[in-house]
Amino acid sequence: MTNKITLAISGMTCDHCARTVEDALNSLHGVDARVSFDTGRAEINAKDSVPVGRLLRALERTGYEGNVLDDDGNEYSGGGAGLHVAIVGTGSGAFAAALKAVEEGATVSMIERGDVVGGTCVNVGCVPSKIMIRSAHLAQYQRRNPFDGLENHEPTIDRRALLAQQIARVDELRDAKYESILEGNESIQLIKGTASFESATTLVVMQPDGSFQTVSADRVLIATGSAPALPAVPGLTDVPYWTSAEALFAEAIPKHLMVIGSSVVAVEIAQAYRRLGSEVTVLARTKLLSQEDPSLGDELAKAFEAEDIRVLTKTTASRVDFNDGVFAVAISGETLTGDALLVASGRPPNTRDLNLAAAGVETTPEGAIIVDDHMRTSAPNVYAAGDCTTQPQFVYVAAAAGTRAAVNLTGGDAALDLSAMPAVIFTDPQVATVGLSEAAAQSAKINTESRTLPLENVPRALANFETHGFIKLVIDADDDRLIGAQILATEAGEMIQTAALAIRNRMTVQELADQLFPYLTMVEGLKLCAQTFFKDVKQLSCCAG
Repeated sequence: MTNKITLAISGMTCDHCARTVEDALNSLHGVDARVSFDTGRAEINAKDSVPVGRLLRALERTGYEGNVLDDDGNEYSGGGAGLHVAIVGTGSGAFAAALKAVEEGATVSMIERGDVVGGTCVNVGCVPSKIMIRSAHLAQYQRRNPFDGLENHEPTIDRRALLAQQIARVDELRDAKYESILEGNESIQLIKGTASFESATTLVVMQPDGSFQTVSADRVLIATGSAPALPAVPGLTDVPYWTSAEALFAEAIPKHLMVIGSSVVAVEIAQAYRRLGSEVTVLARTKLLSQEDPSLGDELAKAFEAEDIRVLTKTTASRVDFNDGVFAVAISGETLTGDALLVASGRPPNTRDLNLAAAGVETTPEGAIIVDDHMRTSAPNVYAAGDCTTQPQFVYVAAAAGTRAAVNLTGGDAALDLSAMPAVIFTDPQVATVGLSEAAAQSAKINTESRTLPLENVPRALANFETHGFIKLVIDADDDRLIGAQILATEAGEMIQTAALAIRNRMTVQELADQLFPYLTMVEGLKLCAQTFFKDVKQLSCCAG
């Protein structure tokens, strides 16, 4: 892919000047330039990997000045021209920021302490987990499908083959989305090692060989992500427990997997392993998905029960031991045993080793970097994005934050609006939310009204013979605008974005009810739920508008 760029050049006095400028621009890899003295312009076809800043610096070395012209012929110059940006981390937020900063003319140094680039999502998070969950879902459909005329049978599961396919796809995506970008972009330098602040704009990097490198920058972005938490359970540090990474890449299916935790990672992996053949026990300190609308966790627990996943609520481990390949987890009145133990009890930010105090960067007591909606920290010229901050821990939030941080640190003005942020938990049925729950809205002193539509009232759910779940809509009762949605359904993740757009566009529940939705689709359930604010949908015919 190439970009067409027009430069307005000042200082040329003859055709020879134009040839000098043209030669300088064409000396850059990936650039095809034609310069006219008569028009005072350079017409350039440049590869996507060529930043505007590199063109301007090449021009400056010839003794001439230039400005980028937009499509209307007006002057534009990337605000990052000449800036050096240091980015700590190489995950989605870091790469989004790096690419945008380069686009604005900056040069970027990325610092990574791990063996591979790409962060959690592509390597040990979103990508491998969804591959594993999908394979487990298909196994379950072989074992138990809702149609009378389709024979159920126990699937043959080759874990090693599944894992090999998963690893191959992870490697493929890491190369396409991260490694190849580094290789093809001369304005991004990768530095391997562990970074810590010496001052707000100076980092010291301890490299793998034990040597130290000092990196000075005009701006710094912290995008170090998060890591699995380890609860204070006696004996836990002495046993070979799994984090989510080990669980996703295990070569064998355990007979009995015990799970400490009950939030997103815990429930996704627990159900996947159950469907791949493990007996599974989940230890929930309170209940499943305790941070969500209570009905979501309650109904998901019923789905888990139907699959013989044992969920122990209001349960904490008092001790963990491991002998002869067997874990023993002590709880009140009982000792659980199994051959695998997953600890999935949250993900604190990776900030402990950064020496943030030296930079003047403030954090929460848990170590999360405090940022505003422009990703600015308490320290001038230091920005932060993603899981290491007070922002929600979602990869798409990190990427959006990284892009906006880059805009801001190169002189622009871009805020991140999280008021209509959708979230999905990839269990079956899926859990999807956006906006405010009823409890959160009421805590914010909003006068609310809500409706809950069981899936048995959604024609597509009936046609699928998958009616376990519901759609809940929350509105501001003062103006009838939609402010929140909570969905438990097989395709909840595909439905929630429609609700997000409705909230973003400040739609009333009547406007949502009046929208045309295709029949038979699951997302039509949003229209039906909206209609329940005014009528009994049980009394409507199919496709009733």
